[in-house]
Amino acid sequence: MGIELVEGRDLLVHNNIVYMRTTAGLKRIDVIYRRIDDDYLDPLAFEPDSTLGVPGLLNAYRAGNVALANAIGTGVADDKAIYAYVPAIIRYYLGEEPILPNVETYLLSDEIQQKYVLEHLDELVVKAVGESGGYGMLIGPYSTAAQRDAFRRQVIINPRNYIAQPTLAFSRAPCIIDNQIEPRHVDLRPFVLFGEHVTIVPGGLTRVALKRGSLVVNSSQGGGSKDTWVLVGPAAQANE
Repeated sequence: MGIELVEGRDLLVHNNIVYMRTTAGLKRIDVIYRRIDDDYLDPLAFEPDSTLGVPGLLNAYRAGNVALANAIGTGVADDKAIYAYVPAIIRYYLGEEPILPNVETYLLSDEIQQKYVLEHLDELVVKAVGESGGYGMLIGPYSTAAQRDAFRRQVIINPRNYIAQPTLAFSRAPCIIDNQIEPRHVDLRPFVLFGEHVTIVPGGLTRVALKRGSLVVNSSQGGGSKDTWVLVGPAAQANE
């Protein structure tokens, strides 16, 4: 993808400018896509004991010398209940209808929606709004009656903590498992840069559920990944 993968210790800030350490010397960095929480981003501004972040990064950001693709505070969108409001957000802020349909999302804090979900737990996926990595989730069609009963009790106790969605039909791709080719479910996460021009990055993240029949592709749950290329066809090139 042409993007450097670094840890906090690979970066440094000098005169409010971020640099990457390389074998050829320092190289200036203009954009960072971060994968650590706000609290650990800069020990001078947030958690002082953090060894994951970059000292002085926040000052460089304030000075406009580096862009954070996922800016400080955007973690509010990690609340999965936001899914349900995406179409309304598009209409409110952009004044237009969504181009891509949203996955139907049920808010379990709504009594009517909660009643429907609890009656159809064997058909739906229920997710804790603050969890990630495949944790705090019930996949109805692949669950046991005991698991559904446990989730039903949790929803009733704390409905705001959960959403539900239809069980999606994932695509499958061939994988080599124990020296044999077997199908496994996959999902694709493309990366698109949106500015004056829209650019599709020539790569992506294809996650694989390596457990037979599983729909959970998260690496923390035994998932894997596949190399991914984005090929631009003649029509797309012509449009550019």
